[in-house]
Amino acid sequence: MLQKWKAFVRRLKEDIYTLYFAAKDPRMPFRAKVVVVLTVAYAFSPIDLIPDFIPLLGYLDDLVLLPLGIWLSIKLIPKELLLYYRQKAREQVHRHKPNYIMAGVIVIIWLLVGYLFYQAYIEQLE
Repeated sequence: MLQKWKAFVRRLKEDIYTLYFAAKDPRMPFRAKVVVVLTVAYAFSPIDLIPDFIPLLGYLDDLVLLPLGIWLSIKLIPKELLLYYRQKAREQVHRHKPNYIMAGVIVIIWLLVGYLFYQAYIEQLE
């Protein structure tokens, strides 16, 4: 059972990298590119739509929304691009190093968005 879960997680990771590489390709249809970019941004974001500390619901987005976004993205990508970028993703997953700079950029963006919402809330109180 544990091996099945490990294989499933490895496949999800490969699919995320596949989408990441495919999003950069100019041959991608616009609609597919929008869905792919949103899915990849959500997958790489350190902040979830529903925080993980909320019992049961916290992992709902990780277990439902992310695989659903991946599935939809894969359906929208042309087959030849999908096959090419899946191979490239497999190679990348095996030699992957964490990208702390991008993680920092994403955290800063989320903090900025939070600050802007906070400012808008404060202005409404006045």
